[in-house]
Amino acid sequence: MTDFAALYAERLTTPQAAAALIPSGAKVAMALGVGQPPALLKALADRAEARQVGDVNLYYLLSTAIAGETVMRFELTDRIRPHSLFHGAIERKLEARGIEEGRRAVWFVPTGFQQTPRVLTREIGVDTLLATVSSMDAEGYFSLGTNTDYALAVSKSAERVILEVNPHMPRVFGDCRVHVSQVAALVEHSAPLLEAGKAPQQPQDLAIGALIAGMVEDGSTLQMGIGALPDAVCAALHDHRDLGIHTEMLTPGLVELMKAGVVTNARKTLHPGKTVFTFSMGNRSTYEFLHENPAFEARPVDYVNDPAVIARNAKMISVNATLQIDLFGACCSEYLNGRQYTASGGQLDFVRGAAASEGGKSIIACHSTAAKGTASRIVARLDGPATTPRNDIHYVVTEHGAVNLKGLTDDARARALISLAAPEFREGLEREAKAMGLL
Repeated sequence: MTDFAALYAERLTTPQAAAALIPSGAKVAMALGVGQPPALLKALADRAEARQVGDVNLYYLLSTAIAGETVMRFELTDRIRPHSLFHGAIERKLEARGIEEGRRAVWFVPTGFQQTPRVLTREIGVDTLLATVSSMDAEGYFSLGTNTDYALAVSKSAERVILEVNPHMPRVFGDCRVHVSQVAALVEHSAPLLEAGKAPQQPQDLAIGALIAGMVEDGSTLQMGIGALPDAVCAALHDHRDLGIHTEMLTPGLVELMKAGVVTNARKTLHPGKTVFTFSMGNRSTYEFLHENPAFEARPVDYVNDPAVIARNAKMISVNATLQIDLFGACCSEYLNGRQYTASGGQLDFVRGAAASEGGKSIIACHSTAAKGTASRIVARLDGPATTPRNDIHYVVTEHGAVNLKGLTDDARARALISLAAPEFREGLEREAKAMGLL
């Protein structure tokens, strides 16, 4: 019988010694969000600062302050080059400072979320994984906990798997385990997990939440994103019954629906009785509820976000926010003021999967205006790339109503979308639609 405790002891080391295993020229995959390992990232940053390592390419989604204060400090980006597959505030600041100082400080890799495991392991060929995991179980397995996403695939292919064991990381059921025999080095670091802040809600969020809740039938299966708008939808669903969850991101709003008995997963047609997700960002209550809870199954993103898998959930409801929708029906959810703002994430995966589901609905939602009411989010033409093409858009919702674009002619689409704009922008949009030959 293998002595897993002995294997653990052999691999246990200091963060400094573990970071020293990463050579110059390495291609490092850093776990997403909550899974980013503080002690390991600090040790790697310290080595880069001392110029003991360089020419490192760092690949990841959703950087956090843990990374921003260590490996993603501007002064280190000539030695550790951030390659973001999903931009946030840290990347935007790095980009702005890089422009000021005349050198590039962050690189963007356009990638759909479902494709991420394949892109990282096959196209890029990352050779190192840095991630936070739960304590080891009796069979020698660590749980990736909040972050199965792309970390599981990388753990199977990377030359070096370096893990930070944190007893605060929940042990989660599903396809989300890494065995001690796969690991090059382990470090132990006990620290509370990162918690996502709660976005303040505006009246538009409540109006949109109520509209979308009215489109959800009992027995539906949900996918929600993050932010005030999805939170408002969750809050408006508390009178529903027997809902299910199949989502890329598990949020506190979805967990509260489980605790309230609104989500039972009893009527799911795929993985009945189980909440399926690929990563979670929430609060302490979320993580504690996840720990060893058989109601959850964490699975890799190339499975969870596969449109064919999503479509196997009858009455699949996908709710995603966007930044702009044009009069042709395409939306941009990732580009703002001429710069990459976020990324496509899994929006298109769930748009297509939900639309193909029996009785399913894909919903794209946004406030009708931005910039304190001075700019319309319904526009003649997008300012950036189309995150979801016009052929795929199903339902669109603003605080002014909801429309189904499927089957509509181009002129009918334009009229429907103009009806969702703020009243003060409708006349101008009609003029632009006529100038483009849509009306």
